[in-house]
Amino acid sequence: MEKIYNNNIKASFRDRCGFLFYKNGVLLRQINNSYKDEYDHLMNSGLYQALVKKNLLIPHEEIQDTAYHGEVYRIIRPERVPFISYPYEWCFSQLKDASLVTLKIQRIALGYGMSLKDSSAYNIQFRNNKPLLIDTLSFEKYEEGRPWAAYRQFCQHFLGPLALMSYTDVRLNQLLRIYIDGIPLDLVSALLPFGTHFKFSTFLHIHIHAKSQSYFADKAIKVKDSKTSRLSLLGLIGSLESAVKALRWKVKNTQWGDYYDKASYTIEEFELKKRIVRGFIEKIGPKSVWDFGANVGVFSRIYGERNIPTVSFDVDPACVEKNYLECIRNNEINILPLFLDLTNPSPAIGWENEERMSLFERFHPNNLILALALIHHLAISNNLPFERIAVFFRRLCNALIIEFVPKDDPQVQRLLMNRKDIFPDYTQEAFEKWFGKYFSIKESTELLTCGRTLYLMQGK
Repeated sequence: MEKIYNNNIKASFRDRCGFLFYKNGVLLRQINNSYKDEYDHLMNSGLYQALVKKNLLIPHEEIQDTAYHGEVYRIIRPERVPFISYPYEWCFSQLKDASLVTLKIQRIALGYGMSLKDSSAYNIQFRNNKPLLIDTLSFEKYEEGRPWAAYRQFCQHFLGPLALMSYTDVRLNQLLRIYIDGIPLDLVSALLPFGTHFKFSTFLHIHIHAKSQSYFADKAIKVKDSKTSRLSLLGLIGSLESAVKALRWKVKNTQWGDYYDKASYTIEEFELKKRIVRGFIEKIGPKSVWDFGANVGVFSRIYGERNIPTVSFDVDPACVEKNYLECIRNNEINILPLFLDLTNPSPAIGWENEERMSLFERFHPNNLILALALIHHLAISNNLPFERIAVFFRRLCNALIIEFVPKDDPQVQRLLMNRKDIFPDYTQEAFEKWFGKYFSIKESTELLTCGRTLYLMQGK
């Protein structure tokens, strides 16, 4: 659940035009009197209807309510997004799709006499695996000759991170965890390879843009001195679209990207494992699923195909990218692939550490966690005791499907290959003891040849 104060959601406190809040458990947005003209234009010009029809803007309904605050003009109830995710949890293609949707919205808005006043990546969320804008108050009336106010923010939230992921290292989108207002362009410019100076769009929108920011940092700029025609603004949008579309990240084989090709299972055991996991669905009836260590989402799809909202987490950017592209290709709308290092999960960040939620603040009370072929990575690769792992899972879910991988398994031996075995307590008996303290073990099934065991557990 979002961070709230006096029922107000902390993530929206910066906006002077309105804010999000809860009333009787229902998410609402107040629109202040100061935003009256812009909101009326959004609704009466046809822009709202056009964007909602194209699935580019979150729909809402106006409700009758007593004034929550003296400045209230309207109270609206926006449609809820199943899971709030952040740009540092997205793969390359997710961030790229989100950036192109932002530009598409800006282009459409200009046709209705409006413009995006901000282009924060946090205003974009994924619904049915498609990015859309969730901030109804992001629009302002377009003024002829005025530059695009959100240009710098777009470059810092989208173009810069994408360029770093494409040309330098895909993991550099993690800088967005440090720079909540977008990666500074002078830093982006410094981290990009020298060859990007010869790529026109990158040179213009990042390198020259960064130098311009530095030059004008201590100088006052009058808007009237920097006239930008509508045609020029459309040209800027087109240039940014071309720059984004030109960026590529070629998915390479990584440590876990071809995991299933090297797994310990026979084909028969792998199919048996899927049947067992599939059979647990009827016994649990989860409202939502979090699949930790999902790889490319093979087991996430078992739940997604049954219309159960499933967040498919993995620590390998290549796996998340492959998973997302597969979802797009097959129109799989119930699976949301996301990047997550389970040993260093997304923290609460921003002002008072409350603008962006930690992983723990986004769980569903009736969550099912799927933790297949994961326990050995946590216990051996990261030296985590079974009890701490059990406490962690119990904190996040009421039901757990987990796979125990014995020490003689080839994947565990691979982890121990170049290190001393300091894990005498890594046994199935110890695993059942500590997990049994926090969960009731409802069922267990051994995959005979490989010796792995699947457990269905219910929280105590």
